Amino acid sequence: MAHDPRTELTALLRRALASVAPEAADTPILLERPRDAGHGDFASNLAMQLARALKKNPRELAARLLAELPVSALVAKVEIAGAGFINFTLDATAKTDVVAAVLAAGVDYGRSTLGGGKKTLLEFVSANPTGPLHVGHGRGAAYGASLGRLLAFAGWDVTREYYVNDAGRQMDILAVSAWLRYLELSGVSGIAFPPNAYQGDYVRVMAGQLRAMRGERYARAAADVLAGTPGLPDPAREDAAAKTQREQHLDALIANGKKLLGEDWNAVHQHVLSEQLADGRNDLEAFGVQFEVWFSEKGLFDTGLVARCVDRLDKAGQLYTQDGAKWFKSTAFGDEKDRVAQRENGMYTYFASDIAYHLNKYERGFDRLINVWGADHHGYIARVKGAITALGLDAAKLDVALVQFAVLYRDGQKVSMATRSGEYVTLRQLRNDVGNDACRFFYVLRKADQHLDFDLELAKSQSNENPVYYIQYAHARIVSVLAQWGGDAATLRHAPADQLTAEHELALAARLAAFPEIIESAAQDLAPHQVAFYLKDLAAEFHAWYNAERILVEEEATKRARLALAAAIRQVIRNGLDLLGVSCPDSM
Repeated sequence: MAHDPRTELTALLRRALASVAPEAADTPILLERPRDAGHGDFASNLAMQLARALKKNPRELAARLLAELPVSALVAKVEIAGAGFINFTLDATAKTDVVAAVLAAGVDYGRSTLGGGKKTLLEFVSANPTGPLHVGHGRGAAYGASLGRLLAFAGWDVTREYYVNDAGRQMDILAVSAWLRYLELSGVSGIAFPPNAYQGDYVRVMAGQLRAMRGERYARAAADVLAGTPGLPDPAREDAAAKTQREQHLDALIANGKKLLGEDWNAVHQHVLSEQLADGRNDLEAFGVQFEVWFSEKGLFDTGLVARCVDRLDKAGQLYTQDGAKWFKSTAFGDEKDRVAQRENGMYTYFASDIAYHLNKYERGFDRLINVWGADHHGYIARVKGAITALGLDAAKLDVALVQFAVLYRDGQKVSMATRSGEYVTLRQLRNDVGNDACRFFYVLRKADQHLDFDLELAKSQSNENPVYYIQYAHARIVSVLAQWGGDAATLRHAPADQLTAEHELALAARLAAFPEIIESAAQDLAPHQVAFYLKDLAAEFHAWYNAERILVEEEATKRARLALAAAIRQVIRNGLDLLGVSCPDSM
C-alpha cells in the first residue's frame, strides 16, 4: 500500500463527485492535514467549495458525497465535521507503511520532481565587498543557502550566484579609506580621517599590506590630497547640510586620489576589492554557503551591456531626457516616481547597471529567477520588474524574496550593526561564538520577511528551549538506541509495522508521511522555515514517545517495529537538517 495516501483519497472523492455532481467533476480537490489529530488524518472542504454553485447545504452535500464514496482499505473512518468538512481517518496499516518507505528511500525520502528540472538562478547575499560580513548579512546567507538546497531537493536545477558590486561609489570609499590609513602609516599628517569613511580595523590591515607591498609609492603630500575639498563640518553637527558637506568632502578626496595616483589608484582599488571578496568568500564557505557563480558588476560595463541595455530602453520609447539626464518611465509600471538611468555627465546609475544585470540573467536562458533582497529593498521590486517588462521580457519569471536583517541580542542588549563606523559583530565572530549549526538554524527559524531577534544565550544553551539542540539530541538518542541494540539497521525496513499501534507511534508515522508534503510546500512558498518548524514538531513527538515507551522491549516483533520507526525518524531528521545546512552529531 502506498505510503502517500493523498492520491488515492483524491481519486475516491473524484469518483464520488462524478456521481453526485457530474457538472462539477473538474473541481479541484484539496486535502489538508488537520491540526487537531481528533479530526482525522486528512480533511477536505469539497462540499463547501461546491455548495454555492450547486445551491445546496454544504453538510447535506457532504453526506451525499460520503454515500457515493467507494470503499477503500486505506480508510478506517470518514466523518462530516463543522460546516461541512469531510474528515478521513486512515487505517493503521496505511499510516505505518511509511516507516518502510522512509528506510527504503533513505537520503532521497522527501525528494520531489515538483520543479521539473527548470533552470533556476538564485541570487543571494550580494553584499558590497566593503568589509567583513556581519550578523545582518548572515540571515540572507543562511536563508539563500537553505532555499537553494530545498529547491534542488524539490526538483529545480539551481545555480547559486553572488552579485559583486565592484563598480560603485562604495568601493571607491573603501579604496580611499585604505589609502588615507596608508598615508597615516607613511607619516603624512594633517589629514583628518573622515567620519563617513570605513572605520574598521580591517581597513588599517589593508593599509599595512599596501605599505608592505609598495613602500612609499602611493604617498602624497597632505596639501595635494586635501586640495579643493570643502573640509569637514563640526563633528557635533548632524543637520542635512553637514551630512551633505561630509559626503562632498569624501567625494573630493576620492577624485583627488584618482588624479594623484593615476593608474596606481586602480591597484589600490583592486587590492581592497580582492581582500574583502576573499574574506567574504572564505567566511561564507566556512558557513556552508557556496556559490557556483561570482558575477562582477564591473563586467557589465566592460562588455558594454549597460550601454546596450539603456539604448534598448531608449529605442523602445521607455526613456525621456530632462535636465540633460535620461529617465526611465518607471511610474508607468507602478513605481512611485521615475528613475534616472544615465546622469547628465554621461555616467550610468546603479539602477542602470541593475537593469543590465537582470537582462544578462534572461540572456543566460534561465526559466526562473529568484532574488533574495533585504526587506529595505521592497520599493525596488516595482521598478526592476517594470524595467524587465519595458525590455520586452517576462517579469513573471522573477521572484523576489525579502529578508529582514537579524538583530543580535547579547545579555538582553541590542548590538550595533553600523558597517562604516566599524561597530558591528561579524558573521565570523557569531559563528565562533555559537557554532555554525545554531547560526544556520536560528536564522531560518522565522519566516524570512519577519523580524528576527537572535538570542545569543539561547543559541549556546544545551536545553530543550534551544530548538537546534533539541532536534540534534533526538537524532543522537536514536543513534544510541540503535547502538545498544547492535543489529543490522538495513534489516529494519522489513520490520512488522503492524506492531506500531500506540497513539504516539501512529502520530509519529503520520508526521513522517507529511515530510514530502512539507518539502513541496516549503519549496513553492520559498519558505525553509517550514522545514525548521516541522523538525521541531517531529523532535518533540519523538522525545514524548521515547519518554513514554521503551523501544528495546523483550518481545522481538514489537522491538523491531519500534527500532524501525526510530530509524525512520533519524533518517528524516538527517534529511531535513541537511537541507538547512545543519549537522547531525551521533552523540551530544
